[in-house]
Amino acid sequence: MIISAATDYREAAKKRLPPFLFHYADGGAYAEHTLRRNVEDLSGVALRQRVLKDMSNLDLSTELFGESLSMPVVLAPVGLTGMFARRGEVQAARAADAHGIPFTLSTVSVCPIEEVTPAINRPMWFQLYVLRDRGFMKNALERAQAAGCSTLVFTVDMPVPGARYRDAHSGMSGPNAAMRRYWQAVTHPHWSWDVGLNGKPHDLGNVSAYLGKKIGLEDYIGWLGNNFDPSISWKDLEWIRDFWKGPMIIKGILDPDDARDAVRFGADGIVVSNHGGRQLDGVLSSARALPAIADAVKGDLKILADSGIRTGLDVVRMMALGADAVMIGRAFLYALSTAGEAGVRNLLQLIEKEMRVAMTLTSTRSIADISADMLVQATQQ
Repeated sequence: MIISAATDYREAAKKRLPPFLFHYADGGAYAEHTLRRNVEDLSGVALRQRVLKDMSNLDLSTELFGESLSMPVVLAPVGLTGMFARRGEVQAARAADAHGIPFTLSTVSVCPIEEVTPAINRPMWFQLYVLRDRGFMKNALERAQAAGCSTLVFTVDMPVPGARYRDAHSGMSGPNAAMRRYWQAVTHPHWSWDVGLNGKPHDLGNVSAYLGKKIGLEDYIGWLGNNFDPSISWKDLEWIRDFWKGPMIIKGILDPDDARDAVRFGADGIVVSNHGGRQLDGVLSSARALPAIADAVKGDLKILADSGIRTGLDVVRMMALGADAVMIGRAFLYALSTAGEAGVRNLLQLIEKEMRVAMTLTSTRSIADISADMLVQATQQ
């Protein structure tokens, strides 16, 4: 087991959450090999320790798409975050804002755009899928721009939902799912009070705002399945690139050729990601895919990476492999589930401290100094 603050929060979240929610967050696709490799491969990246270099002045700040960040970390978009703590998207956004980093709101959030943006001072990022209902996409983009969202994160590795068997076993989907979820809620009283009773409404806020009717958890899987578009191609993104006035990031890149296509398309950034191991099992971990992608497009656009990042040391490792910044998803969701905004704030403070230790002992005074020169070996064999 890899011990970290995220591990501790995971264990606490497992006790606190109804199983259908915990396994929705914790699980991956098929046999979950890629889910495990994301963490294991990244933890196997070895760094060069350097000493006696006067590391009294460290600077973790960076700039990304014209925004100043206290450290190169962004909270990733996670669907249904508002089911893990009372109005969870608002709490997570406040924690990110307090730490000086961006929060990214998912298309399928519980809290709508208009509820989250007034709660924070810095611009929010917004995530969107290619969906069959182009009217919803246009409506979401218009609302995001009207609310002052600065950066669009466009997720492209979900033309179809992954085969997530844990969801059928846990009660998120499958026979008698609603009854199973109700019983789990009853037997988890803290969650039932915090979220079940006081965290309403329990619907997909952005979708409900567009359709003019409540789209709840019972409709979640069906709505997604009916609206994902397997015919997606680069040409389907062109009108979005023209419509959106700010930076646009393509999320879900694992191959250097796709990264080059993103450059040709005119993307401002990419996220090297396998969707946290939740889509196609057996693909490369993000840590293994990242170096070749960085070799192909570094300097042509900004490279972010996610999947498997649990600590500040992991942030430094991912950047040494070629990322300009990282996104964290499960780690903050575990902390949010355990202690709300305070939990996410604490996690981010610990990540910053861990980064400072890693940078001090590798003699890297600034984010710009983190490079492949720090690597002893790319990944553990």
